[in-house]
Amino acid sequence: MQFFVTTIFISLLLFLRSPEIQALSITPDTDSTGKGSIEGRFEDINGNAVGGVNIYLKGTIRGTVTNEDGNFTLSGVPEGEYILLASAVNMKLSAQVVSVKGGQVTRLVINSQETVIQLKEVVITNTQGIRALEKMPEVEGTSIFAGKKTEVIRLEGIDANLVTNNARQVFAKTPGISIWENDGSGVQIGVASRGLSPNRSWEFNVRQNGYDVSSDIFGYPEAYYNPPLEAVEKIQIVRGASSLQYGPQFGGLLNYVLKKGAENRKISVETQQSVGSFGLFSTFNAVGGTVGKLNYYAYVHHRRADGWRENSEYSITNLHLNLNYAVTDRLSIGFEISRLNYINQQPGGLTDAQFAQNARQSLRSRNWFSTPWLLPTLKVDYTISDKWKSSLRVFSLVGERNSIGFVRPINVADTLNTTIGTFNPRQIDRDLYRNIGAEWRNLFEYNLFGRAHTLAAGVRYYYGFTQRKQNGRGDTGNDFNLNLQETAYPRDLQFYTTNIAFFAENIFRITDKWNVTPGIRYEIIQNVGVGQLNRDALGNPLNMPRQSSQRNLLLLGIGSEYNLGNAATVYANFSQAYRPVLFSDITPPATTDVIDPNLRDAFGYNVDLGVRGGVKNFLTYDVSAFLLQYDNRIGTLGQIRPDGSQFQFRTNVGNSRTTGIESYIELSPIAAFTSNSNWGYINLFASMAWINAEYGNFRVVSIVNNAPVETNLSNNKIENAPSHLYRFGANYVKGGFSVSWQMSVVGETFADATNTRVAPGTAVVGLIPSYQVMDISLNWRFLQHYNVRAGINNLTDERYFTRRAGGYPGPGILPSDGRNWYISVGARF
Repeated sequence: MQFFVTTIFISLLLFLRSPEIQALSITPDTDSTGKGSIEGRFEDINGNAVGGVNIYLKGTIRGTVTNEDGNFTLSGVPEGEYILLASAVNMKLSAQVVSVKGGQVTRLVINSQETVIQLKEVVITNTQGIRALEKMPEVEGTSIFAGKKTEVIRLEGIDANLVTNNARQVFAKTPGISIWENDGSGVQIGVASRGLSPNRSWEFNVRQNGYDVSSDIFGYPEAYYNPPLEAVEKIQIVRGASSLQYGPQFGGLLNYVLKKGAENRKISVETQQSVGSFGLFSTFNAVGGTVGKLNYYAYVHHRRADGWRENSEYSITNLHLNLNYAVTDRLSIGFEISRLNYINQQPGGLTDAQFAQNARQSLRSRNWFSTPWLLPTLKVDYTISDKWKSSLRVFSLVGERNSIGFVRPINVADTLNTTIGTFNPRQIDRDLYRNIGAEWRNLFEYNLFGRAHTLAAGVRYYYGFTQRKQNGRGDTGNDFNLNLQETAYPRDLQFYTTNIAFFAENIFRITDKWNVTPGIRYEIIQNVGVGQLNRDALGNPLNMPRQSSQRNLLLLGIGSEYNLGNAATVYANFSQAYRPVLFSDITPPATTDVIDPNLRDAFGYNVDLGVRGGVKNFLTYDVSAFLLQYDNRIGTLGQIRPDGSQFQFRTNVGNSRTTGIESYIELSPIAAFTSNSNWGYINLFASMAWINAEYGNFRVVSIVNNAPVETNLSNNKIENAPSHLYRFGANYVKGGFSVSWQMSVVGETFADATNTRVAPGTAVVGLIPSYQVMDISLNWRFLQHYNVRAGINNLTDERYFTRRAGGYPGPGILPSDGRNWYISVGARF
């Protein structure tokens, strides 16, 4: 705690030392004299209201978004003249001068044709026509997204089961996203792109409101936490090219942006109450608003159910508080904290025969899992001038990963031990995470050779500590507890990670239509692993040799966009990325195993080439080709010492390459002919990806007849990488009513690199068959404040699975949920 407080204090001190900030008074202004308000409405060229439009005052931190009726309010604005900026669908970013007088309300109507200053185009969701998947603007906040493949999913604009975080529906329009669907509770969303592993989204840099939420992004990047999607405003996705600004992961950035308090009301309330199959009950309640200079938002969420399978009950509670205080129009200081606590019974895996017989059965009734998670964050945003914005995030994680259960292979029954007269003792494994970091970002606008250019640059510091206690002897009971039945854990390891990174990207606007964005990132990483690996027969500790490594990595990249006119843009990028050596890579499974002292991080790059755009408000598309090169993959080689003893040598063994095409197209045929249909609108979409993921030179050495035998996995398919991912959907909307249908078609995959087709008795490897599944959801908003949502997932009650687990929460086949339903009623005031 002392380290946490000291780091926050030092970061703030360094950030606030500028003379301009020191000259500012931070005394709250309780007197409204000299301040006014701006109220307005945004309309398209036909006079129809447009919701979801970004409205903000240039050179300040004040901003808002228009509501469904196109209205917006900016209150507490100091007297003076401002440039008000607004961006809308398929229209150019517009700006106009607004005069604010103290104690008065300035009212205006912004029409899409009223553009005083013509800037770059930004695509957002419209109220008529398609409910399109959006893209990130060239610049947002203190980050650059020009020349990258990006997607923005606005949760308000889709019909999906947000109650249980149904990722299959939420990510339906994002091409190439593969999903592990073995967690019916929805507490852990497991997604990946481009043939990477969806294991707890660990190939993505997962963030919430721009800060880290994973266990340890450099040593154990599994995301045990994600917010309830009922609290999420939008999900931002940046493919591999995000590695320069956001860190190492090959998959890119996945950022959950939470809702905020209303800017124009002192208090607003949202509530959503839901029930569904298998005893599902969920309650989501939020309050937010703006009082003086303070904007606040908080929610309480609780969900429980018995689960589709036997022995799969769960209980989840989420708490969140977000406070932002506008010290001045240029300086904002905020604090937010998120808390997750859940307990989930794990039904374990199945063999292939058991899955075929009854996929809902469970052979494990004593397995439990829990991950308490606490995420405190300090935020500072400062607009130093019209040309310089700065942001600071100081974030922390206090979390745990706890499990207790019978973890033998699934073909070993968990039955009464007649020798001792009880069940066998369960195994307890615990991880403790204590992380802290700070990220300082800056955005500079400058002119060069008569053109405006943009530079984003920053520095990041991260320190992570993980204590891993495993193989503990638990009790013989059935409930969840962590009562160790011995004095200490046989395995007790400590891992330390320190990282400092410097990064910069620059948009060079070569012409009005063409920009080029080169970038650089320099990483300094240090990992240390120490501790006890096991105990011998006499109880003496067997310590792991100290594992320590420090390396410096330079990442380069470049992106470009060219506007073809007629709302079409060609984009391309190349960006290097790396996958840090994980804690599991430097932990020998046995004391006889050897870790290569020169073990290197996996290194490679992403390449994108695509075209995106739209036609008015009835057609939008994004079609691209990609290449993902993944070198220095880590594996294990069987070896023999001169004395004839065998050991496993963990080192870099090979590489892989993934190529493919990602295609998204959405059409609103009625909107092509009219923008004021009395019959409503029909929207059709197709999100398709074709993926060829293969190993290149990948050595495998095993011991056969006391001699090493080497084979090569060249041309084998990469595990968890389907050859195709198709998602199709149709949506009908009229007024406040909408209904959506979608179908997912996913190709077969392998569970291991050797491409085993016939599963052994343990079922941990083998073919994962192709499948298709359909969902239907509806949403009715009425009387301005109320809504009813309902749906059926897995409409045809398919039996399928997306994962074979080698360990927890299996091992074996982990079935996906069968048909289930939900209904939800809510209100907003």
